Formats: sequence, structure tokens, C-alpha cells
Amino acid sequence: MNILILGGGGREHALAWAVMQNPKCDRLIVAPGNAGTAQIAECSDIDILNPVEILGICEENSIDFIIVGPEAPLAAGVVDILKDAGFLIFGPGSQAAKLESSKTFTKEICDACGAPTAGWARFEDAAEARAYLDRTGAPIVVKADGLAAGKGVVVAMTRAEAEAAIDDMLGGAFGAAGASVVIEEFMEGEEASLFVLCDGTDVLPIGTAQDHKRVGDGDTGPNTGGMGAYSPAPVMTDAVLEAAMERIVKPTVAEMARRGTPYTGVLYAGLMIADGEPRLVEYNVRFGDPEAQVLMMRLGGQALDLMLACAEGRLAEMSVNWADDHAMTVVLAAEGYPGSYVKGTEIRGLDALPEDAFHMMFHAGTAMSDGRLVANGGRVLNATARGATLREARDRAYEMVKAVDWPDGIYRSDIGWRALD
Repeated sequence: MNILILGGGGREHALAWAVMQNPKCDRLIVAPGNAGTAQIAECSDIDILNPVEILGICEENSIDFIIVGPEAPLAAGVVDILKDAGFLIFGPGSQAAKLESSKTFTKEICDACGAPTAGWARFEDAAEARAYLDRTGAPIVVKADGLAAGKGVVVAMTRAEAEAAIDDMLGGAFGAAGASVVIEEFMEGEEASLFVLCDGTDVLPIGTAQDHKRVGDGDTGPNTGGMGAYSPAPVMTDAVLEAAMERIVKPTVAEMARRGTPYTGVLYAGLMIADGEPRLVEYNVRFGDPEAQVLMMRLGGQALDLMLACAEGRLAEMSVNWADDHAMTVVLAAEGYPGSYVKGTEIRGLDALPEDAFHMMFHAGTAMSDGRLVANGGRVLNATARGATLREARDRAYEMVKAVDWPDGIYRSDIGWRALD
């Protein structure tokens, strides 16, 4: 098969690595890709929000299967256009993708199907939002209603923090994504991520993970796109998984089908678990980043078979074969992230790192410049490792981190602390 992956981050490098493990893949193109994907596949510098450019590369290269990595092209309707053109593609259409692109839409779906989630209200006016705070107090959660690259969420522990978040979002800090805000009840508990494949009718859980959103050790500092993750998530016991599937995921998928917008692709449910009971924090309509890195390390080549079955409506015949192991990824980011950071700093030492089924350095924001590997984004590298235990996976991942020669990089030293403690 000739396969195209859309995207250029760590998630897409991990997807490309897993796809390349499967003998069904004859040729792989990643668009636009990065310096890491260029080592294992072809890269094509196209605009993945431009359907004309995507159709062009698909037709020119006789593409048999397309995997969409990021949320932006999903929300823009790329899947709809490519399906109409006759291509087999993994990912939801634009209407189903509203489960991520609109917090309000997700809340309305949850209300309609009875899925447990936080109490909420939506506002376009800052004064009305502040008046709502008079009734709720803090802590409270303020979210930009639209897509904000994983950064449009503020967990406000004080009234002042909540007001500042409302003013920032409605004041244009996130552009159109913050034209309205959703204010949610603060939920106590432990967060975890559940990943489920859906083919419009059937659903198949394919893994759990926990990530670390705060930039600093001890979960301090501002939220980021994610500074590290591990899989599986210990808090996701069999009982919690069953409850999440029966009370949250399956009712959501059924409601989407009832509305005439069946969900196909991967559905990523962010959950809050308290006393063994899961509630939905939010949905994402693509693999998480950096959760995809640990999931792909554990799934390997079967990931392609699962995604193909999902796109072809054959999910009922599939099962997931898990190794009884653990995986961890540690993000190396540019100093200053998630605020302003410098691009173009050189990274050395990667050539000496192992690359096998137990060790992979997935690239995120990297590029080649005059023969040098340089940082080209906020989150730059993902040191990812498997082990028989989480502690072994952690030790291997941090050995890789410490071997990287990049004085301008930062990372958290405590990924996995909750499970290990």
C-alpha cells in the first residue's frame, strides 16, 4: 500500500514508525513531516489545510490510505473532501470533528446522551461570564470554545485567575477560538486518557495513557501541549474502563449516529476519575500528542491494521494484542516554551542513541539546516521507551534524554511520578 500521513509533529513521527513496522506498507509519505520522519519515509512540504494540494499528492502518488494526524485539517473538512474524491481515509468528517473543535457542541452531546461531565455554561460577554463567577466561585475551569492547540484551558484556583482567563480569551488571546468561552465546574480526581477506535457503529478501546500538561516538575507552571506521558494508566482499571465505555463513549457514539453524523476514527476521551467513577473532561478527535508516542510504541505494526479496519467499517472483527509492558515518553522542549522560545538552536548526540522496539527518539519540532539538526518548534523531541515495568521504561527514556546534547532544551524530570509514587 501507498500511505500518506498528514502532519509534522511527534505524533506523526510515531504513527509513521508504527506504520512502517507493518508489511502492508510499501511506500510512506508524511506531509509535511520533520527531520525525524525524513529518516524513515518521504516528506512532502504541502499545506495540509489545502484540499487541492492534498488531492494532488494523493493522485500523483497513487495513495491507497490516508491518516490524518492533527485536529486542524479534521475540523476544516479535509476528510469529507478526500472521501468524496474516492480515497480511503482515517479520521472523522468536519461535523463529527466538532467534538473537539467546539466545547459547546461536546457539552450538548453529553447532555443529550446523559454522559457524566462537569456542569457548564457558555459566554460571549465578559461581564456575563464574571457574573456567573459570582454564583460559582473558584476553583473553576475556563476554556476557549474552539481549537487552541491544547493551550486554551485555564484551571483557575482563584476568582482573579478566572477573571484574567475570561478577559484574555474573550480579548483575543486565542483568536477566533476564544470568541466564546465555556466555564466548567472544577472536578476533583485523577485524569487519564482513553483511546477508542470508532467506525460509525462499533467501538474498540485501544489503550490508556496519562500525560503531564504543566511545564514544570510537580505539575507547576502554565499548561502546555504535553510534557510527557506513559501507558497504560494505572487508574484505568477494568471497572473504570467498562464504566467509561458504557456511560460515556458508547452513548456519545450512538448520539452522533442518531444525529446523522456517525463518528469514524480515533476518539480520545479525557477523563476525570474520582472514587472509581469516570466523568468526561473533554473529547479530542485524533491521537493525543505525546500520548500517541507511547501508544504506538506498545501497538507497533498492528496499529495500521486497526486503522484500516476502522476506515473500512470492519472494526467488529478486530481485537488488540497488547504486550504486557509499559511505555513512557519525555518531551524535550525549547527553553521558554510554552511562551516565547528561540528556533534554530543546534541539537547533537542523537546519532548515538538506540532505535529499536524498546527505544525511539521521536522528532516533533525539528528541521535540518546546513547539515545540522536544529530545533524548529516549542516541543522538539520525544524520548520514548518501553519496559517490563513503568520504572524500567522511565529509566530507559531518561537515559536517552541525558544523552542529548542540547543546552537550549528543557524537560521535566518527574514524568510518571503519580504512578511510580
